[in-house]
Amino acid sequence: MTIERSQPVITIAALSRSGKAANLPGRAKRTAYTKKGRPMKHIAAVLSVLWLLTVPSALHALPAAADVQTFTLKNGLKVLVLEDHALPNVTLQIFFRVGSRNEHPGITGVSHFLEHMMFNGAALYGPKMFDRVLENAGGATNAYTTENVTAYQDWVPKSVLPLIFAMEGDRLGSLALDEKMLESERGVVLSEYTTGYENSDYELLDAQLRAVAYQIHPYRWPIIGYEDDIRNWRRSDVLDYFRCYYGPNNALAVVVGDVTAAEVKALAERFLEPLPSRPLPRPVHLREPAQRGEKRLVVEKDVSSPRLLIAYHVPETGGEDYYALELLRIILGSGKTSRLYRALVSDGKLATETWTYLPQALDPTLFQIYAVAARGVTAAAVEKAIIAEIDKIAAGGVTEEELQSARNKAVVSFYRSLETMSDKADLLGTYEIFFGGYGKLFSTAEAFKKVTSGDIRKAAARYFRPANRTVGIMKKGRD
Repeated sequence: MTIERSQPVITIAALSRSGKAANLPGRAKRTAYTKKGRPMKHIAAVLSVLWLLTVPSALHALPAAADVQTFTLKNGLKVLVLEDHALPNVTLQIFFRVGSRNEHPGITGVSHFLEHMMFNGAALYGPKMFDRVLENAGGATNAYTTENVTAYQDWVPKSVLPLIFAMEGDRLGSLALDEKMLESERGVVLSEYTTGYENSDYELLDAQLRAVAYQIHPYRWPIIGYEDDIRNWRRSDVLDYFRCYYGPNNALAVVVGDVTAAEVKALAERFLEPLPSRPLPRPVHLREPAQRGEKRLVVEKDVSSPRLLIAYHVPETGGEDYYALELLRIILGSGKTSRLYRALVSDGKLATETWTYLPQALDPTLFQIYAVAARGVTAAAVEKAIIAEIDKIAAGGVTEEELQSARNKAVVSFYRSLETMSDKADLLGTYEIFFGGYGKLFSTAEAFKKVTSGDIRKAAARYFRPANRTVGIMKKGRD
């Protein structure tokens, strides 16, 4: 299981679940905190771009909005179904609209903890049985938690599809939350907490920066929670949270694979419709006040060279300037041809690593730039070089060549993200929740093509201002 930073997080151009391909290391599943991608050879990438951009008729095999069928159960659970008969397999993914943004001090991290507990026993399938039963049937399962959603993923042969519907209905209807298993899993999560910060400089720096960049919004605490909260939850806290947020009317189910909508509906009505709907939780209404001055912090850790994390407040996913910001993210920090890689790594020799990250978010979020200084280089020198590249774009925009390259990368990554049944299910759910409807998935390529150099310049000038910036530096402390 993992903590994912949306997780899916996705960023459109990276739609990857891996560290650097998605420009972010780690998920707590996150199958790390992002979605993994594969490296592409330059020639293959060019050919893919030409194919995608010049031969739209060749895309007939890709799904279209009209291929997605929907229905809503009597208890309020919405279901999306996309038939894909390439293989006799099926993916079922259930999204719950709950993540760390729904928590408050005292129970931070409970969303991720409950994700763990969902695999630890219910009425029909007891502790640790969920994984074992599914594996014995030839299937697999996973889950992830982000600031905004918690998602459960099941992959099964079509022949055992009724089994996974029965198992999901069992744990959603009769989750045990046994005290002994709760204490055991508390130890697992505490170990995750400790090793996560020990093993990842970025994770520690990110957690500290968020606590400074946000004043009131719950994006300010880590998805895994604070250590003291993890140690002190009670069973009643977890049970209350489950009852509040795990109602079927607060969820979305997506099914992709060798099925028909009629088959899925029959199984959903049999195993999931008996689950009672619950009062919808109160919406998160907190809005972060506008930042009116640069914020800075220093984190002390025994590192070989300084780490730098710069963050700017930007709108939520699907909001104003989203596609311009995503292309700006690619131009700045995606790959070895990006502006920051050239200025900091290949040409400038100021850093050994740099990347950018724009998460999926229901509320205004942070556009991040990360860099690891080369040995003997100061954080100040790296910061100066980063700000210089940002200022150039804010003042003069980007070249048409840069813009077209970024569009190409975004479109190719987007279509590659539709390769597997699991990818399709994850994307359909992501667009339904973050973009206001799954239908917008199918206009993504066109949305990128509409972005101009002027749009990118305006977005950079609007958001990448000193007063809207938080700078975090990690370096060795004094002996």
